[in-house]
This record gives sequence, C-alpha cells and structure tokens, in this order.
Amino acid sequence: MNLFAEVMPFFAAAGLALFIGALLTEAMVLVPMWRSLQPQEFFTLHAAHAHRLYTFFAPLTMGATIFAVVAAITSVATNRPLSSASVVAAVLALLILSTYGLYFRRANASFAEASITHEALPAELARWAAWHWLRTIIGLVALASALLALRGGANF
Repeated sequence: MNLFAEVMPFFAAAGLALFIGALLTEAMVLVPMWRSLQPQEFFTLHAAHAHRLYTFFAPLTMGATIFAVVAAITSVATNRPLSSASVVAAVLALLILSTYGLYFRRANASFAEASITHEALPAELARWAAWHWLRTIIGLVALASALLALRGGANF
C-alpha cells in the first residue's frame, strides 16, 4: 500500500491533537484571564501580544487543516477503510478555519485597534469566548474522527 497514504492519517490526528490542545489551553487559561482584566489593561495587553498569538496559532491551524485534508484525499484515493472518518475530520477542520474569516479576524482586529468601547468589551469577550468554544468543540469532534480513521489501517 502507498506509504504516504498510510502515514497521513497519523499526521492528521497529531496535527489536530496539537491544535485542539492549544485551543483548550486558550479557552481555559487565556480567555478567563482576558475577561478578568479591566478594559484598558486588556487593550494594552492585546496590542502588545496579539502578534504572538497569531504567529503561534496560524501555523497550528493551517497545519492541522492541511494534514486533515490531505489525509482525507489520500484515504479516499486509496480506498482506505474508514476513509469517511478522514473526510469528516477534514470538513470539520475546514469549518474551524472558516471561523477565522467569519468572526475572529474582525474581532481580533477590533481588540488590537481598541475600537470597542470599554462598556461593550465584556459582551464582545463573551461572544469571542462562545465562538472559541464552538470551534474547540468542532475540533474535538474532528480529532475523534481523525483517531477513528486511524483504525482503518489497523490489522485487527
């Protein structure tokens, strides 16, 4: 069998696991801390460190998505058992990626520019957290699908 097609499901699962672990850390550590800050403290912190978050999350997001999509394509192309699980993982990874364009790009820019009023910031951070939990939960389902796809290559 094609070695590339055999290893891609492992890369997809590993990429998704790293990405979802980072999303969970952000949800459980960073977001509560952000929400505890006074608005001016938050805007100052965000302006100073937003680029670090982007340079950390962009490669994780893109890598996990690319690995999931390539794993799905190679699984289907080689008629690998449980290729449908790889396809589900890829579709969900693409859905997570789409949330950046649908919401996070605009919201993150408004934080960086401090263009939200101090009074509106708590509600916007709550909305940001809800969107973040949505993509994290979708990611957990994608990871479960990617792990299921690994069973397709097992000789049980």
